[in-house]
Order: sequence, then structure tokens, then C-alpha cells
Amino acid sequence: MTEFGGQPNRIEKNTKIKGDITSEADFRIDGKLEGNVKTSGKVVIGKDGYINGKVECVNADIEGKFNGELLVKDLLSLKSSATIEGTVSVAKLAVEPGATFNAACTMGKGAVATPKLESNKNEPAKVS
Repeated sequence: MTEFGGQPNRIEKNTKIKGDITSEADFRIDGKLEGNVKTSGKVVIGKDGYINGKVECVNADIEGKFNGELLVKDLLSLKSSATIEGTVSVAKLAVEPGATFNAACTMGKGAVATPKLESNKNEPAKVS
């Protein structure tokens, strides 16, 4: 794995954060985050981790819980202990047996080409 911004960032177990995070490096969440994460690296949600918000990243490995909007440009890997709720846009998806995936999902090349997916649902998305 290539490190984009040096050392990976980590939110430890029993840590709670409210707010938005922007980073060039990989991010691992073992605590609780209420907010958004935007990174040009990988996001890992550990078994005890929880995110409620919007996540934009290149790759993601999820063992814990996620609720919100998940935009993964390449591979989303859901471990057997993962629980996902909300909306997901991903190029590739790997799901282990036992994972809970209750999300509206858009998959395939170009599924995450336009990060602005929160536009009016009645209007078609405009791609430049």
C-alpha cells in the first residue's frame, strides 16, 4: 500500500470525535466519528469503530459500523462483522459472509466519478 501523506492517522477505541476530517494519508477508526472523512488514501473502520456521516476515499476496509454516504473510488471490502446502512457508490465490492449491508448501492467504473451525489434527486446528474 502506498502512503500518500506519510504516517496513517488513527482514532483509537473509546475516542469520540464530532466534525469533519480531511487528509491525504490513510485513516483508521477504532473509536466513534460523527462527521465526514475525505482522504486520497484508504479508510479502515475497525471492529469497534463507528462512523455516522459521509466518507470519500480511494479504498475502504470495514469491520465495524457505518451509517451515511460512502463514496469509494476503487475497492470496498466488508468483513463479516461489518454493518453498513445508507448509500454506497463503489467501483468494486467484496463482502464476506455475515456482513450486514442495508444500503442503496451504485457499482462499477465511473460510479464515483462525480463526488457531488447529493444533488436534487429529481434532476439527472450533470457530468462535465
